Amino acid sequence: MDFIKTTEQDSKYDHLEKQSILELLTTINKEDQLVALAVKKAIPQIEQLTHKVVSQLKSGGRLFYLGAGTSGRLGILDASECPPTFGVSHDLVIGLIAGGDIAIRKAVEFAEDSYNQGWIDLQEKNICDKDVVVGIAASGTTPYVISALNKCNENNIPTGCITCNLNSPLAKTAMFPIEVVVGPEFITGSSRMKAGTAQKLILNMLSTSVMIQLGKVKGNKMVDMQLSNEKLVKRGEKMLIEELGIQSIEAQKLLQKYGSVRNAIKHFTK
Repeated sequence: MDFIKTTEQDSKYDHLEKQSILELLTTINKEDQLVALAVKKAIPQIEQLTHKVVSQLKSGGRLFYLGAGTSGRLGILDASECPPTFGVSHDLVIGLIAGGDIAIRKAVEFAEDSYNQGWIDLQEKNICDKDVVVGIAASGTTPYVISALNKCNENNIPTGCITCNLNSPLAKTAMFPIEVVVGPEFITGSSRMKAGTAQKLILNMLSTSVMIQLGKVKGNKMVDMQLSNEKLVKRGEKMLIEELGIQSIEAQKLLQKYGSVRNAIKHFTK
């Protein structure tokens, strides 16, 4: 089958500037409802990549996300939320974006077109075959990502990808491709919309499932979360109250003494 970029096909809608706000919102929401169904079809692929990531991390490796533009920012977002949510090191899940950290806030022209920089960025993090690299690109054609995954393959570093086109060069490069086809965007080519939403959903599924498999969740609670603000401290106290059957004051003392919900439960039940 020939490679067709559905992410670049014309929107099903036209004359958007003539629509009312209600019409715009309603139609965008209608399109968004298709995203979760598209992700559902990709669950077997997501499962395969998740198994590999769990295996690599259990063996002492790290998870890298590599992308450009919106895709790169989504990877960085998911990586940055793993330490506070699951109490893991900031070096366990790492997001890299074409153009470097400045590109998180401002687009860096032509950064995604580099055939060398992706691998250079990974080498600066001392990438090795214990790690796993997931390239994220809605189009599936981003040179920064594809070339880096090619180098990873050459060096026996497991690779995965998240793309929104079938049979893309990126999917053909990755060892564990995820292809979630959401169709044309509401605004033609604006892949920050449905494609971005699909990528975010998949990243949520991937990292959350991985962390659960690594034992970072107890029951349905984030027992390893960082107690970095008052809201999270209160949440931790509630967990202890429910888990241990204690009063609020005792839960407070346990958290202050042991620094995390997991440690508090561990020492209380000894």
